[in-house]
Order: sequence, then C-alpha cells, then structure tokens
Amino acid sequence: MIDTNELRGIIAKRGTSQRQVAAKLGITQDTFYRKMKKGVFDSDEINEMIQILDIKDPVSIFFTDKVT
Repeated sequence: MIDTNELRGIIAKRGTSQRQVAAKLGITQDTFYRKMKKGVFDSDEINEMIQILDIKDPVSIFFTDKVT
C-alpha cells in the first residue's frame, strides 16, 4: 500500500502539483486522483515518480504497511 499522505507532501515540497505529476506520467488528472485514492500505482508509474520527484527513500512511501 502507498502512503498517499507522504506522497502528497513530497509533491508539495517539490513545488509541483498532482496535475503536473499526472501529466509527466502520461495519465489524466482524474486517473491520477483515482490511483491516489486507492493507493495503487503500477511499477512503471512508481519508478517514474521516484525520478520525477527525486524521492530518496521510496520504500517508506510506496511499500508501506501504513494505511492512509
């Protein structure tokens, strides 16, 4: 399960928006929001977000047992 609260925080810290991240992933804003709500992204999207957002500790965000 993805810690979506932590992911939202990183998106904000990087001075970007969920809409911009969705565009860089090549998905619609609605699709991104749905995936955030479910806490589920595919591995390619996760890898791309790690690069786009320069995430240093992806395990704590994308592979957490914490339910958000």
